Parts: sequence; structure tokens; C-alpha cells
Amino acid sequence: MKVSKLAKVASLALALGLVATTPAYAANLEGSGASFPALLIEACKAPFAAASGHTYTYSAVGSGTGRSNSDKAVGDFWMTDAPHVGSTRRASIIHVPVVAAPIAILHNVPNSKTLQFSASTIAKIFAGEITMWNDDAIVADNNRTTTKVIYSKNDDGSLKKNKAGDPIVLRTQTVTSKVILPAKKIQVVVRSDSSGTTENFTDYLNKTVPSVWTKAKNAVFRTSFPGDINSTSNLGRIVSASGSAGVALQAGKTPYSITYVEVSYAKANKLKVANVINNAGASVAPDATGVSAFMAQATQDASGYLTFDFATKEKGAYPLGITSYLLADTNYSDKTKAAAVAELAKFWLSPKCAKDAGEALGFSVIDGDFLKKSLSQIAKIK
Repeated sequence: MKVSKLAKVASLALALGLVATTPAYAANLEGSGASFPALLIEACKAPFAAASGHTYTYSAVGSGTGRSNSDKAVGDFWMTDAPHVGSTRRASIIHVPVVAAPIAILHNVPNSKTLQFSASTIAKIFAGEITMWNDDAIVADNNRTTTKVIYSKNDDGSLKKNKAGDPIVLRTQTVTSKVILPAKKIQVVVRSDSSGTTENFTDYLNKTVPSVWTKAKNAVFRTSFPGDINSTSNLGRIVSASGSAGVALQAGKTPYSITYVEVSYAKANKLKVANVINNAGASVAPDATGVSAFMAQATQDASGYLTFDFATKEKGAYPLGITSYLLADTNYSDKTKAAAVAELAKFWLSPKCAKDAGEALGFSVIDGDFLKKSLSQIAKIK
């Protein structure tokens, strides 16, 4: 199963059935949910309208609200960054993995060098065990030797894989970093709303460093927080904002802050992008290559749910890769809209959206067995 940076345009166009035709009836779709894929969804709006004649609007209100709206059939399609497995989910709702991208650790520390953090350090920062930028753990992470992994790639830019499905390493480089950290307090910025990004982030922390992040994942940060978030030590240290744009904006105007959000928000908010030190000791950037290597180690069940292997020692894996799911109905009362939703899902998976619009925004193309599973799920939309 693969998730890669590029796709074979011709074969995917055929598989996805992308034919420039005008529908007998144009649909105007309404969607809501996760803010994580919002930039890609917005970027693909005009190309989809040009290719299909259909239009859509999308409200990035968070995965939790998206799931709730799908329960109540508010709108026509919904997005979530975590599977909707609650008892309120309608039996006719299915999951379609349509977007893959990294959760980036962004910070607002004046420094010309790229910072890097181990999972333990990330967990301790967000848990409040590390409160200063010159803490010994951060200093150690940024004054050490790591590796950089270069993968062998196909002509289309996707990772070459062996018979076992593992990415083929072309070479590794040894990198020694030396960084002086400021004696400044760390300002932590988190999501205030119910968020699939938060659910994936806290799942990573709990599965990777359970001795620090002792609580299970949750879509609400304060619910997963391993301690008393209202204690005096956390007052002023942790601030929250709604949505991906909200936390990025807050971090951008707060010196010496740190947050977790899509990498595409870094430039506009003048934030720095950190690397994550993975289980193999490699310092990996939050890009399509690292996400592809990580996603290659994931498993997928018959329902389309992905289970990530946070313990993987794949050399170049970026361990904070996630996928966003389209929640769609298999029993729409309006069959014209049903057909339009299916067409939209195929378009998001196509090179015209995922590659042409998504690559510059930091998203990865879904292909291989993952793509086949997504297409089989889309075929159920009626």
C-alpha cells in the first residue's frame, strides 16, 4: 500500500474516470468538517467546477463538527481527520481516505537553523515538563548527530519499493547539528475546538511516549492533557485557538511559541518548521517523502480506516503523517448530489487536485493499494 508524492497522471486519470463532460444537472454541494485539508479543498474548487460543472462550498469548522453534521445530515459531505466510530454515526455513512499530509511542529524562535525534536521532547513540551527553550532536552536534540535519508524514486517522483512494500533507501547522510537556544519561556499554542489534528497528535504522543503522555488520544486537547491543564503552572503557558488558521495566527504573533498544524501555514505566519527525530534516529522534515515512507507502514481495514505504526523504524519516515477522510452517504435522497459527491471525491484523488494543487501546499498524493481502496469506497456512494 502506497502514499507517494507524485502519481502517474495518465493511468490515474483513466482509473478515476476524469472525463471533461458537462453533467445533465449541475449540483451545488455543501460540505463541512476538518480544517486540516481546507487549503487543498479550497485550491481545488475552481478546477473541479471547470472539469465537472458542479460547485461546492466548504466550512472548515473542525473534525468534531464535521462528524456531528454528518450524523444530522447537515450538508452533503463531511471531512474528518480521525475515523468516525461513535455510536451516533449513521449506518449509511462510509469513510473515504482522500488526503494525506504531515502535522508539522511549527515554532516562533528566531534562528536561522532548523530545529529538531525527539518524540520525548515534543511530549514534554506540550505536557509542561519542559518550559524553557534552553532546557537540556531541547539542547541535546539540537546538538547531536542524526541521519538524513535519501530514497530511491521512480520517474514520477514516487518512492521505489521492494517486494515487501518497503521504500528503498538510496543513501544516508550523517548530519551534526549545533544550535544555541535562547533562555526564553515556551508558549504552547493548541487547538480549542474538537479536532482530528489534535486526535492524531495526541495519539502519536500517547503511543510513542506513554510514560509522559499518559492519557489516550482525544479530539479535544484539554481532555487528553496528562495533568491539570488549569493548574497555575499552565496558566498563560498554554493558550488555545480554533482551527488550523487560528493556532497558526496565534503562534505567529506570539514570540517563542510552538504549535502543531499543517506545514502550509508556516510561511504566511512567519513560523519556522521543525524536523522530527524518528525512531531510527533520522531527522526528518514534514514533507511528502517522509509522509509517504511513514504511510507505507500503515495498515488499512475493509472500512477504509488506517492504523498507523508509530513504532516503525523505517529510516526516513516522518512519524506525524495523517490522512483526512471524506464522510459520504451510501443512500442519498438526491441522487444527482450523490453522483456529484462521488465525482468530487475522485477529483480530489486525481493529479489535477492532489498533485497540481496539493504538492505546493505540502499534501501527498494517495496511490497504489490505498487509492484502490478509496475508489472502491467511492463506488458505494449512491
